[in-house]
Amino acid sequence: MRRDEVEIAMKVVDNVDAMLGYWDRDLRCRFANAAYSVWFGRTRDELVGLTMEEVLGPLFAMNHHHALAALAGEIQIFERDITLPDGSVRNSLASYFPDIRDGVVLGFSVQVTDVSRMKTLELELKEAKRQAEVLATHDFLTGLPNRVLLSESIRHALSEVRRKGGSFGVVAIDFDGFKSINDTYGHQGGDKFLQEMAARMKSAIRGGDAVSRLGGDEFVLLVNEAKRKEDVTLTVCRLFDSVKKPICLKGGSMIPSLSAGIAVFPADGVSENELMAKADAALYQAKRRGKNRFVLAENGADHAAIY
Repeated sequence: MRRDEVEIAMKVVDNVDAMLGYWDRDLRCRFANAAYSVWFGRTRDELVGLTMEEVLGPLFAMNHHHALAALAGEIQIFERDITLPDGSVRNSLASYFPDIRDGVVLGFSVQVTDVSRMKTLELELKEAKRQAEVLATHDFLTGLPNRVLLSESIRHALSEVRRKGGSFGVVAIDFDGFKSINDTYGHQGGDKFLQEMAARMKSAIRGGDAVSRLGGDEFVLLVNEAKRKEDVTLTVCRLFDSVKKPICLKGGSMIPSLSAGIAVFPADGVSENELMAKADAALYQAKRRGKNRFVLAENGADHAAIY
């Protein structure tokens, strides 16, 4: 190769935005392009002749087995993070290509590409997907599961009790006089009320249970792993207790109350639609009979929860 061709080749190699190098069987650097200086803070002349351990420092341990595999004739492609002299970290994709002549591995060439932007984009896309999934399955105002996730949860509960036995409860809930709260305190006050009530109810239930918001002041409590009907009613009583503390809205104060209708699997239904319909019907009865009470779908029993 003529001298001018070598010079052109070196310009091309040095202008590549990736580290290009060559390491011999003793893991000593025999060639390094200009990118090595940027990444490791050493000139080409300083790098040539150094061992891989001297160049990589703490990174050597995670690279060593790849280097040995390359010297055994195996192509190596792997990711690693590299801390630059200025303290910044680059995500890199490293490729080791064995130099095999007459069946003997003389060394291997190295290509290390900065994939930080790709990694950042990958993380951003992953986070965007997570947020989209949250928006699709959770209520934007309260952060509670929405109708979509509630439906999935009920189907899962049905599958579990059919496989293991047992029971669970579906409780339809709304807050007494919520329209007047909106009329008196405005939608901002109504939103604050719903957010506070959602937080109170969530704090009152067991870890395996879930409160969902369907819209407006309509909520549904799913009581899982209930061995008997009384387990559901006890949970509902705790829910009533959780909301009875006064709440301040724009300088005013009120004591919230709610009404609820309870449907229990399998007595009140064996499907999602049946249980939801029975719970809604029981809630309607509770609202007709007065505030601050819950009704059992099975027998229409009325339970007042007077504070």
